[in-house]
Amino acid sequence: MSRRPLAQINTSALLHNVDRIREMAPHSKILAVLKANAYGHGLLAVAAQLKDVQAFGVARIDEALMLRAGGIVKPIVLLEGFFHADELPQIVASNLQVVVHHPAQVDALLKAELESPVHVWLKVDSGMHRLGIDPADFSEIYRKLTLSKNILQPMRLMTHFACADEPDNLATVRQLALFRQTIGDAAGELSIANSAGVVGWPQSHGDWIRPGLALYGVSPMDKGRSATHGLRPVMTFSSSVIAVRQVRKGDAVGYGASWTAPQDTRLAVVAIGYGDGYPRNAPCGTPVLINGKRYPIVGRVSMDMTTVDIGDDDICHGAQVILWGEELPVEEIAEQVQTIPYELLCNITSRVQFRYVSD
Repeated sequence: MSRRPLAQINTSALLHNVDRIREMAPHSKILAVLKANAYGHGLLAVAAQLKDVQAFGVARIDEALMLRAGGIVKPIVLLEGFFHADELPQIVASNLQVVVHHPAQVDALLKAELESPVHVWLKVDSGMHRLGIDPADFSEIYRKLTLSKNILQPMRLMTHFACADEPDNLATVRQLALFRQTIGDAAGELSIANSAGVVGWPQSHGDWIRPGLALYGVSPMDKGRSATHGLRPVMTFSSSVIAVRQVRKGDAVGYGASWTAPQDTRLAVVAIGYGDGYPRNAPCGTPVLINGKRYPIVGRVSMDMTTVDIGDDDICHGAQVILWGEELPVEEIAEQVQTIPYELLCNITSRVQFRYVSD
């Protein structure tokens, strides 16, 4: 029996989520966001399943080139654009599309000698204040790019929400209003909504939506759960029990002796740790699932092992332990650890075995 932790990826759940997203935004095309190894789910394997979306979004050119090398011919958008002008020939050769968000990129595009024009998504900073051109500069930049032989026309126009995961936060309303005011009657398809925009702000759907987290069956809303939106978790992260130990009342367990048994009990030692991507700061009481029942982590998570208080229950050596999945939402574990589901999914390391299954 392999003791390697397992990330089981349910492709049926993935396709279900695409259908559910399409139901929420029936008039929008889907740019599926695959950055960060498809949020930890496997870049090429996920891309190969998503035959019915219109385009893929990645952060950087190396991710795009991996997709092309893997036989993916669908349109690919570089969400951070290009970093240097010398990347433009490769972008043209690989038929990639670019987000333009900074005047330096504009200058590079206008000056370049390209074999064929580039498809541009012009990004406006409507309030995120991370990437995007200043609204005051939009008209002039749009005019220059429209006149350039290096740019396919019409461009697409986009922005990004900062607080869409908070349904009552009026910042999203203000961003949407500023974006629409800025672009005016400029020609081009619009892309505004990320996963939270898709779920919580239907007025933002536009021509293109950019789902990321929702694709993988995780709620993009603050303190949300996937089932609320009809989404199915795609990943089940699990490992196995490699030892069962008896401890007495007063025995300290793990590094730093941070937990002491309040009574005689039994511990299951699980082959999972921060070397596999499970969070080291998971506090005592963080649940795992064994045989359909929740048990609390006790003591500190170490590099390769974690201990779980199983009391008097009959847990066998080799029993499967679910760290998160359909019956134990990753959103709940993230709340325990005081982080976000994105971080947990993206932190899974190369020591973990991946298996792709369908219903």
